Amino acid sequence: MDILGATLRICVDDLETAVPFYERLAGGHALRFERGGVQVAAVGCFLLMSGPEAELEVLRKVAATIAVKDLDEAHRVLTELGARIVAGPLQTPGGRNLIAMHPDGTVYEYADRNP
Repeated sequence: MDILGATLRICVDDLETAVPFYERLAGGHALRFERGGVQVAAVGCFLLMSGPEAELEVLRKVAATIAVKDLDEAHRVLTELGARIVAGPLQTPGGRNLIAMHPDGTVYEYADRNP
């Protein structure tokens, strides 16, 4: 399984205030979208999220987003290694993803970037 990188997930109170800081820090512009009532801005290796506390509570349980070359292969390898697939694979605005709980209990999102 080819891991291409990781994205840090950050819940913020005010997305409009946070985005300019992270755009300057990462040297790029935010890609914005909404999912399930949560406003999201992807800036470099940061994924900023703002929205209803009930939704953010669930999102905070995911430690990081790991970009992979092939989500189907990631699914197979994770399952073979004893990870539990919690959700997915699902299509998202940025590609497909799945949520997996590793045997140590840590939860990660795995995502490809193939629309």
